[in-house]
Amino acid sequence: MKPIPATEKILSVVPRIIWFEPAEKALSDPVRFMAYAMTYARHEDMKSIREHVSDEDFREALDRAPAGIIDPRSWAYWNSKMGRYPPPPLPMRRFGVDSSAATVKADAVDAPRERQPLGELEELRRKGRDTWIKMRQQQPAEDLQEVRRLAREDWLAKYGPQKK
Repeated sequence: MKPIPATEKILSVVPRIIWFEPAEKALSDPVRFMAYAMTYARHEDMKSIREHVSDEDFREALDRAPAGIIDPRSWAYWNSKMGRYPPPPLPMRRFGVDSSAATVKADAVDAPRERQPLGELEELRRKGRDTWIKMRQQQPAEDLQEVRRLAREDWLAKYGPQKK
């Protein structure tokens, strides 16, 4: 992803999105900045950012988003806006990694299961993502305006003003 320029407009937006570090540092990693923007930016902020970020860069930011920044609702929304429905799985953090054995500990809430080496989990994730990409490539290209129009009609039919 190409860098986001530090224009006056962008520098005024950055503190609202990443308030806990200087704007220059926030813009130094455009993928991370976009992940925070997808979660915290207002509509006006995103319009300013989108002047410098192409759809291809946006998709790359989604593909390389760091785990734990984008919430599930934002993840679903932005993947949908980029024509990815259903969205791929959210990026996940890996906790409980035992560096000596390279295994991931089972979650306490999950049913007991056999521990898998970290390499196998990464391979499973990679295969799942490849399968998802193949599925998306096989689907016919949808006219997003038509999809939105149909969704709007369905919503109005279900929740719209009551006809008497």
